[in-house]
Amino acid sequence: MRSLAAVLMVNATGNGLFLAVSTLWFTHGLGYSAQRVGLTLTLAGLCGILAAFPAGRAADRYGAKPVLACLHLGQAVATAGYAVADSYAAFLLLACTVTVGSRANAAVRSTLYVHSLPAATRAPALGLLRAVNNVGIGAGAALGAAVVASGHADAYRAAILAGAAGFLLALVPLRSVPTVVPPGPGAPAARRGAPTGVLRDLSFLAVTGLNAIVNMLYIVLEVALPLWLIGHTTAPRALVGVLLVVNTALVVALQVRAARSAADLRSAARSFRTGGLLIALACITAAAATHRSPAVATVVLLTAVLFLTLGEVTSQAGSWTLGYGLAPDHAQGSYQGVFQTGISITQALGPLAVTALVLPHGAPGWWALGALFAAAALALPPLTRHTEKRRNDPDE
Repeated sequence: MRSLAAVLMVNATGNGLFLAVSTLWFTHGLGYSAQRVGLTLTLAGLCGILAAFPAGRAADRYGAKPVLACLHLGQAVATAGYAVADSYAAFLLLACTVTVGSRANAAVRSTLYVHSLPAATRAPALGLLRAVNNVGIGAGAALGAAVVASGHADAYRAAILAGAAGFLLALVPLRSVPTVVPPGPGAPAARRGAPTGVLRDLSFLAVTGLNAIVNMLYIVLEVALPLWLIGHTTAPRALVGVLLVVNTALVVALQVRAARSAADLRSAARSFRTGGLLIALACITAAAATHRSPAVATVVLLTAVLFLTLGEVTSQAGSWTLGYGLAPDHAQGSYQGVFQTGISITQALGPLAVTALVLPHGAPGWWALGALFAAAALALPPLTRHTEKRRNDPDE
């Protein structure tokens, strides 16, 4: 746990620093328009969809730790390239490479947790690691705020390079993470690169789809709520940053406790359902912020973020246990790759969906989005029971 926490803390601090300065560096430092940056990041997100599954297969075949080390090296080089990118072609190539590395990293890191954490304590351990990750991102973002305040191009460039260095520094504690690849009847085949059957596991693919829908909560937090606040409410613009800080602080405070309630598949499904319903409630609450006084709109949006964060910590706790518990141990990499691919799809297409299908329709758009979250949340427990039953009695 100490080694894994150190890996995440170092890496997350670098990521937080990069996220805080990257958009301004792309527009002011490199000189690209906001529209071109948005298009580039969208294309990069689409490229990232293809990364998680082959990365997970590689983790099954070669082991999660060496694959993760290679990804860190590649991400460090690509991120550092942003500091000197002098053409749009180079910028687009770097954006695609960084995003592909990020999506692959998520799948392989999830596999590493299986290979290094005992199943009995995995859920609370992941809760603690997620809290550590949020602390690191917050610390990096605070450093990034100081860079933005300085406004110097050299400070931005140094911040980009420091973000790249975070990938390299994380390799030091990664070396001391002990791993054991779980044995299984399919393990030799998986290591030779033979099909593991995950793409034929329709029940797992259905769970992946429902999980991907609920994971759109991050698009709500990072895209929909800020745009709704600025364009449709009278709340002060400075509240955008406050909402993100409130979310981060609550995740750090509550994630470990929430993870304890998702120790097995049944409790994880219930946790996921509760989380999805809370996210739906957050959407309905956010819709009520329009046509209010600034003070009332502020309170409504803070309440929406409270519901959203409670939904986040409970649904994510359930998601971890479901993603691991419904996958065979010897093919966790392939299964985690598919699980992360579902999330990558919503991360790539979610911003377009909320800006084109939700916000233009006002409150009814938010109600429809809430209904989508609620439907996914309610569908998952019976699907989990069906999947468990088929796994325990294949003749059913």
